[in-house]
Amino acid sequence: MGESSTASDGEPIQHGQPTVLIVLGMAGSGKTTLVQRLTAHLHSKQLPPYVINLDPAVSELPFPVNIDIQDTVNYKEVMKQYGLGPNGGIMTSLNLFATKFDQASTFPTVVIYVMDTARSTNPVTFMSNMLYACSILYKTKLPFIVVMNKTDIVDHSFAVEWTTDFTAFQDALNADTSYMSNLSRSMSLVLDEFYNTLKLVGFSAVTGAGTDDLLKAVEEAHEEYVKEYKPEYDKLRERRIKEMKKKEQGKLPTNAELVAEPGIVVTRGIDGAGEDTSDSSDADADNEDAEEDSFMRFLDAKKASAPKT
Repeated sequence: MGESSTASDGEPIQHGQPTVLIVLGMAGSGKTTLVQRLTAHLHSKQLPPYVINLDPAVSELPFPVNIDIQDTVNYKEVMKQYGLGPNGGIMTSLNLFATKFDQASTFPTVVIYVMDTARSTNPVTFMSNMLYACSILYKTKLPFIVVMNKTDIVDHSFAVEWTTDFTAFQDALNADTSYMSNLSRSMSLVLDEFYNTLKLVGFSAVTGAGTDDLLKAVEEAHEEYVKEYKPEYDKLRERRIKEMKKKEQGKLPTNAELVAEPGIVVTRGIDGAGEDTSDSSDADADNEDAEEDSFMRFLDAKKASAPKT
């Protein structure tokens, strides 16, 4: 999005930095039409967004883009060259495209996960979508908004009830006696924790209903990123910088190694030659575990400080 977004009263809200929206969702959930509706709305408010298309397999884009992955990577050629299927071709294309960026963005970032409301009325399907959304949340470690799209077909009130009333969802599952319903009944206990901090918005990409609610949720997520997520990322970044400096200092040769005799420089050979790299791999794994623990403690603290309803 651009330098500002729109509040529920239609007035633009100014930001010091733009908000990056990462739109994800299952096939057919309405990601493209949602982006089309948002870009059209922002253009009408004289707030043109900066749009990047990261779908290498999309046949047509109904909205203007500033950067298109298809201009850089040929999806079909990637599949042919590497002998991949559709999913493997998409992932490889994204990896190849990512090599074109030499610096990561530091803008406030929000994940929008789009769900097809009409296809989520079945409690088992709804649970599958929520499990996927939960895994994305813990993977990205970013503010998260679930958008129930296509509310012009089916109202999303059932989803609001299922995410706020554990008993109501259990009653819906009791009507299904399949194995998957039993599994969903067990997993619902886990997701009950996920629902406590979940932002869920009803939206129709066709009619535009819910646009103001979505932009309001984005505004709240922007503030959440700045106040809660960014400090955690800054701490992790500082810790990584310190660890990298320590590693670099540990690799520097001593004076005794550099100069054995006047005018003679003694080298240590090729870095990594004949050395066991398992220590480095273990260190990377430890760093990832430490980040995961830090993020879990952050979510626990955020949940504890949330107002009770």
